[in-house]
Amino acid sequence: MSFNGKVVVVTGGSSGLGAAIAIAFAKEGAHVAIVGRNEERLREIAKKCNDYSKNPLVIKADLNKDDDAEKVITDTINKFTKLDVLINCAGILRRCTLEGGFMRTFDEIMRINLRAAVVITELATPYIIASKGNIINISSVGSTEIPNAEYTANCVSKAGLDHFTRGAAIELSKYGVRVNAISPGPVKTKIFANAGIHLPYEEIGFRTLLNRWGEPEEIADLALFMASDKAKSVTGSIYTSDNGYLLVKY
Repeated sequence: MSFNGKVVVVTGGSSGLGAAIAIAFAKEGAHVAIVGRNEERLREIAKKCNDYSKNPLVIKADLNKDDDAEKVITDTINKFTKLDVLINCAGILRRCTLEGGFMRTFDEIMRINLRAAVVITELATPYIIASKGNIINISSVGSTEIPNAEYTANCVSKAGLDHFTRGAAIELSKYGVRVNAISPGPVKTKIFANAGIHLPYEEIGFRTLLNRWGEPEEIADLALFMASDKAKSVTGSIYTSDNGYLLVKY
């Protein structure tokens, strides 16, 4: 499938799923705007994108800040004049409990995992309507299942993102705009290490039916499909890719 001439914004594009998604769209000819907080890593991903698609746009932004979110959309439109696909991939994983520090961590998680996606989606909406484009939110199987009480705040944020996806799909359907979410299970990224979990993947404790964790490129392939005309009848859907994680009984 080809995205020649399409403009795609990917938040959380400096590593993990966001980086894989940005590279995948670049391979298919898209003009990619890569958004993240680590400028050095963003430029590394931009170099990889540049092998396939000229002039990827690097936008250093902290989506905790509304002004930075506005800058993402403004810079994209200034460079490419339009926006066809928005991928909300920025996210964090944190552990917390009600016995200590829950609300501080809860607020941090909700700002990044949910509020940032809502803010940038609102800003992008007029341009997505104009292009009859689509929006993909990167959620998690945690939206429907809590593997451990320490992950409650993360799971709440992803459940909220799923409902936001459905609500946005309802509202924007009258313009022909599709809004969907991808719900990965365990995937081999640095999100666990960034949360202070420094263990081999097989020791972290997430079992799947297929006895494997996903690779970032597998989620990127799914994002390509969901954003393409091959999925033109799909909106308001939460598409699970978890190697059968949700069917495993602990």
